[in-house]
Amino acid sequence: MPGISNSEIKKVRSLAMKKFRDQEGLFTVEGEKMVSEALESSFRVEKVYRADEIGIDAMTRISALSSPSPVLAVVRKPDGLVLEDKAQISASLTGARTAGGSRLSGNRVPDGTGSKGLFLALDTIRDPGNLGTILRIADWFGIDAVFASPDTVDVFNPKVVQSTMGAIFRVRFHYTDIPGLAGAVLEAGGHVYGTFLDGDDIYGKSLDCGTRSPSVIIIGNESNGISPEAASLVSDRLFIPPYPADEPGSESLNAAVATAVTVAEFRRRCL
Repeated sequence: MPGISNSEIKKVRSLAMKKFRDQEGLFTVEGEKMVSEALESSFRVEKVYRADEIGIDAMTRISALSSPSPVLAVVRKPDGLVLEDKAQISASLTGARTAGGSRLSGNRVPDGTGSKGLFLALDTIRDPGNLGTILRIADWFGIDAVFASPDTVDVFNPKVVQSTMGAIFRVRFHYTDIPGLAGAVLEAGGHVYGTFLDGDDIYGKSLDCGTRSPSVIIIGNESNGISPEAASLVSDRLFIPPYPADEPGSESLNAAVATAVTVAEFRRRCL
């Protein structure tokens, strides 16, 4: 029966830290569903460990969960995670659908001509649970790609990976400069949306779902919202009204909740 060496245990455990994930180009996923999703995706699975093969003690040592799952996989990060220049950003602004309508997994920039699609841009999202939930939202509503500022939490953080519930393997994701992305969208004749307390009521606002040119929705930081530099490039300022409108309640919505409400309204308009 296969086992696991102490050096392997040390290496897998180290992947809980971003420094070593970056160094090795690897991350871990845990649980039968998540590992199955990884194996069925275009991501390269380096190795699968099962508790009934290596023993529960060894599985506990390599797991990042409080209660280790029966299976853990070590997965290679995809290429093209970081978009560093204008040409790469512009090339990424195409719908991430194949001719048959399926999504492109991994982070390969899609081939094709013409910039279009509905995208999300995350401006300094720091909470792992928020990022994971936003990727699930993007998966559910068919967002063509999710872009994130370099200071957004690592998408391969174990807490992010687990909270995506497999969406990480289906949603195209890139780190890039958000103002640079917004500028590329505007140059392509598209719209840059953002939510603000002084924006226009989203339910009465004309919305472009990116069918002819790209549309990007910027989601701001949990505490500070959209950064001034990115906000200066927003072409359409949106506001999600509370109910009742004349009775003040919570100061704002959680970033992931605001994303869900906003994207749902865009998709409702595009049915």
